[in-house]
Amino acid sequence: QVQLVESGGGVVQPGASLRLSCAASGLSFTEYTVRWYRQAPGKEGKARELVAADPPSDTTIDYLDSGEGRFTMSRDNAKNTVFLQMNDLKPEDTAMYYCYASNWRDDYWGQGTQVTVSS
Repeated sequence: QVQLVESGGGVVQPGASLRLSCAASGLSFTEYTVRWYRQAPGKEGKARELVAADPPSDTTIDYLDSGEGRFTMSRDNAKNTVFLQMNDLKPEDTAMYYCYASNWRDDYWGQGTQVTVSS
């Protein structure tokens, strides 16, 4: 059974940092494009916003414009885990953050981890 489990969210003040993790079981991240999405409160009826995307065969990581320079996505293939380092957090970064893995064959979502940025 495939599971993606996010962790690392929390309540922080503006300017703080958080490191989100997404650990996979039942699949190998080396075979998947892994993306981080977020959904802000009150926007549950809208599509989730893509934060960062890391294809397995490409060294380029694409970032949301508002996260460029503040967010860094990385992988630890030995631990089958991906990370999203978020620095200089702003109130508008408040959202549920989701990990999503996909390839030509299938796709999976994690359950999400909440990030709240508030003074």
